[in-house]
Amino acid sequence: MVERVGRVGAGAPGRPRRRGGAAGSHGPPGLLRAAVALVLAAGGLAGCGSDGGPPKLTWYINPDNGGQAAIAESCTRAAGGKYRIETSLLPSDATQQREQLIRRLAAKDSGLDLMSLDPVFVAEAANAGFLRPFTGSEAAPLTEGVFDTAVQSSTWEGKLYAAPFWANTQLLWYRKSVARKAGIDPSAPGFTWDALIDAAVRTGTTIGVQGNRYEGYTVWINSLIASAGGRILSDAEKGDKAAIDIDSPAGRQAASIISRLARSTAASPTLSTDIEEQSRSTINGPRGGFLLNWGYVWRAEKGDAEAGAIDENVVGDLGWARYPRADPGKESKPPFGGIEIGVGAYGEHRDDLAIEAVACITSPANMKRYMLDEGNVAARPAIFDDPDVLKEFPMAPLMRDSIAAAAPRPATPYYADVSGAIQNRWHPPASVDPASTPRKSAEFIREVLQGKALL
Repeated sequence: MVERVGRVGAGAPGRPRRRGGAAGSHGPPGLLRAAVALVLAAGGLAGCGSDGGPPKLTWYINPDNGGQAAIAESCTRAAGGKYRIETSLLPSDATQQREQLIRRLAAKDSGLDLMSLDPVFVAEAANAGFLRPFTGSEAAPLTEGVFDTAVQSSTWEGKLYAAPFWANTQLLWYRKSVARKAGIDPSAPGFTWDALIDAAVRTGTTIGVQGNRYEGYTVWINSLIASAGGRILSDAEKGDKAAIDIDSPAGRQAASIISRLARSTAASPTLSTDIEEQSRSTINGPRGGFLLNWGYVWRAEKGDAEAGAIDENVVGDLGWARYPRADPGKESKPPFGGIEIGVGAYGEHRDDLAIEAVACITSPANMKRYMLDEGNVAARPAIFDDPDVLKEFPMAPLMRDSIAAAAPRPATPYYADVSGAIQNRWHPPASVDPASTPRKSAEFIREVLQGKALL
């Protein structure tokens, strides 16, 4: 086991709140380590005791539009007085979410019973002993009928450390009128990034992507590399001695796509600072054509049209297709994200009531409810065939297939370091050079992991 907690700072993209800031947006990683966090947190984070009535379980949640709080109330009612769940809202910025959780967990806060975790946080927290692993019998119902990608992202060293709650993937959203003008069918087999860039240049439109120096950019890079048949690193269980694979033909192909888009007229003028919501806005503008973004886009676009923030015709003109291929001969590997529910290792009820609560929160019924309420897609593929879900999300089958084929980011306790090092060397997108950027980033990742360089 690797005896180290990664740097506090790098998070992962979550679902942006409907007309607010992106829940998973964040700037470059900081340098605060868990040891420092422990000093900052010690002494003031004792677990909260019950104030009478059923035992209280505190669930730390990422910002949404009230869906998790509603599930907490529902599970409290279903418990019949056995326990009650109260939610505690984490910051909207994913970096700050992670920092707050690490501080509390490093201080052995017994009041942190449940937490909503981005998949990339699981390995780090599990490796540090901050999460209570599920036993085999506990894990079985939490993983039965769940996407393999979600289970994989919730597992560390052969044990399930978090229960998949909702999954996520990116689709290629496009204006159907622009696709017709360009003479392309984005849903056609073999549709590539090169064909997409050509179409946008030909029609004078833009391709919205997340190019800011934050986790969303790493998501893009990882999916391009995986789609080209490569990976960022391997042998993650070796910790800081993991193999760095980003300097490869796949890494150079990914860099070539980013460089070509960033230097073309298809790039958003604000590409280097665009996060989820900024990139979404590009498809609604006069040069809007194409967008790579998460499943929340459909609900957000409909909501904005109903509110009068965008023309209603935009929604009718919106099409969707699978993530483009990096290599014509290889199936694309769309991004993977979502939220898993972890149990704090120091909670008073970690071995009984917290486990029951997790089973309730992640039940098929609550996954469906959360998808319909929040627009965040479920972690069980069977839910995508539900008539209510199909009515609300006509692209549900594509979402299901994309999640099944998605490429998770590296599962490593050093993920914050790895992601931060990539962002450092690949940003801004227009500076990316296929001949040198993958090599320089591989060298920098190794230096950071060995403590020879700082982010």
